[in-house]
Amino acid sequence: MNYIDVFLEALSAEKGRSEKTLLSYASDLNHANDTISGGLMNARYEDIQNYLSHLPDKASSVARKASALRGFYKFLMLEKIITENPTKNLELPKRSRPLPKFLSVDEIDLIISSAGDTKNSTRLRAMIELLYASGLRVSELCEMPLTANLGDKLLIHGKGAKERIIPMHEGAQIALARWLNMRNDDNSKYVFPSNSKTGHITRDGFFKILKKCAVMAGIDPNRVSPHVLRHSFASHLLAGGANLRAIQTMLGHEDISTTQIYTHVLPEKLKETVNQFHPLSEHKVVNQ
Repeated sequence: MNYIDVFLEALSAEKGRSEKTLLSYASDLNHANDTISGGLMNARYEDIQNYLSHLPDKASSVARKASALRGFYKFLMLEKIITENPTKNLELPKRSRPLPKFLSVDEIDLIISSAGDTKNSTRLRAMIELLYASGLRVSELCEMPLTANLGDKLLIHGKGAKERIIPMHEGAQIALARWLNMRNDDNSKYVFPSNSKTGHITRDGFFKILKKCAVMAGIDPNRVSPHVLRHSFASHLLAGGANLRAIQTMLGHEDISTTQIYTHVLPEKLKETVNQFHPLSEHKVVNQ
């Protein structure tokens, strides 16, 4: 009997899973079944662990396959088809995460300055200043309502309808005020209105303009994107000594582990901080 098919039928009938999900489960389970010596029905914990460890280095793919395997064996246990679950206490192999790309402070200054040489420069400068000053997601920037502007701070409705308040430095406040004084669409609720279907400037539209700014600033446009400006915001704050929890709050990260990737971007700066301030750092011991 093909227990993979039995499991998939149960998912469809009892859980109402979509066709796309079922195809994904089928692909993952059949791949594991064909790869593991003896197949899934004879696999032990070590076999599953070894299989996952030798998959291509893509964390999302490994996690998806592990989830399919856990679901499959949980089903077999509930149906009393097997008596031992080989995915119990399963550990996902640690995968290297790509470090976030970011620009130097001087490069950011060049991009902001280049905004003055483009059409609708006041709006563009305000958008770049806000993105870099507040670490906004590009969707939060483009879809920002007028009610988000609290003068010296922004009220952002992020992922999962969660609110966060982000302070703005004076330069960003001035850039935003200049744009709002020029903005001539009283019927739109958005800070950056547009004639697009959405009623606000689109992500693609802003992305293309930002690339042009990079070219005019003499920077490789492949290194510049809205997300790179968000990464630069976090990286530069951390380099300046900002608290990681504060950066987490401003970025809207639910888990601190997501924010911690920035600690790997500036290893020398952090090493210097530890050596300077840790009570048992080597140079302090030597000097005593």
